[in-house]
Amino acid sequence: MDIDYRLAFELAPIGMVLSRNRIIMDCNRHVCEMFGASREELVGQSFLVLYPSADEFERTGARITPIMNRQGSYADNRIMKRVDGRFRGEIFWCHVTGRALDPAEPHGPGIWTFEDLSSRRPVRAELTAREREVAAHLLEGLTSKEIGKALSISYRTVEIYRARLMRKYKASTTADLVHKLTAG
Repeated sequence: MDIDYRLAFELAPIGMVLSRNRIIMDCNRHVCEMFGASREELVGQSFLVLYPSADEFERTGARITPIMNRQGSYADNRIMKRVDGRFRGEIFWCHVTGRALDPAEPHGPGIWTFEDLSSRRPVRAELTAREREVAAHLLEGLTSKEIGKALSISYRTVEIYRARLMRKYKASTTADLVHKLTAG
């Protein structure tokens, strides 16, 4: 039996995007449903439309490049933004995985998957872009020094953001904060 790869892409149980230079070249139904937009609204758009802010889009792109150059793939949990529909502008946790078709060109042609984590990890506190980045790294189990290195900021700055997160989530320890971030 021959496999219809176009149909498999379209009906995949996870959101999939084909991209080039951070522009959405194609996407499947699952991505459209997840972000609340039609295929026509997404194709040809920059990934920027899926981010809570232009700053997060730029910093994520800068963070991805050296990792993609080294490994040819990238994965993380991050906060994304719904594009349209009744949930327009709603932010949610999303697991994102990507692979460059040519490892020497990290933002060239690639394939990305998106998994909506909102049912397991709702966003309940209003966080700044940097707080979201620090929170995502805390959920990966990184120390303040490791987070600082990953974000190109001092570990003391990370500690300030961690303290803000702890206040916002009313957490008494880092473990409690991670638990509350996971639970929403």
